[in-house]
Amino acid sequence: MAIVIKVGKKANEKKVRLELNARQTLSGDVMIFDHGDVDIVLSPTNNKVVVFPKDTMTELVYGAQNRLMAHLIKKGLLVPETIQAGSFFGSMEGTLQQSAKPDVSGPKLALINISTFIEEERPYFENTEAIISVQDDELVHPDKEHSTELGEVPQAAEKGSIKQSYVRDPYSLNYMYTFE
Repeated sequence: MAIVIKVGKKANEKKVRLELNARQTLSGDVMIFDHGDVDIVLSPTNNKVVVFPKDTMTELVYGAQNRLMAHLIKKGLLVPETIQAGSFFGSMEGTLQQSAKPDVSGPKLALINISTFIEEERPYFENTEAIISVQDDELVHPDKEHSTELGEVPQAAEKGSIKQSYVRDPYSLNYMYTFE
């Protein structure tokens, strides 16, 4: 979705074009799905930025949330003491600063800065996705060194580290080494 934002008054108005994977809700909130680890919701009506985990809450997700909030604080858009956990598990939210100038929109500037944050983070999560894809490809299509054809492994009476004659329970494993 392409978003065109006009910043400033009519005389010195600047247009900024953003390319984001975003949707607008019925209430006017903008949901941004471009980041690899988190989804971002910008709520102009509530004057808030809420960051949700994409799948599950992990250290990577918390790191991305923390970096976004720190980025918006450094740009002067978030009130630092309002950053807190959201009502949804793993979410983080912060309140936007009120603009001293009536012609400057805080949510518009926040949207521009969220877009720049995503562009700064893009090489990181694209690299992570590439590493995972290579690992998956190595498991599904191994090279000749790490695979064997059917019938190449010779037969033997006992193979592997798990002996078939031993009983598997917590008490018998204590005596496993005395029988050999």
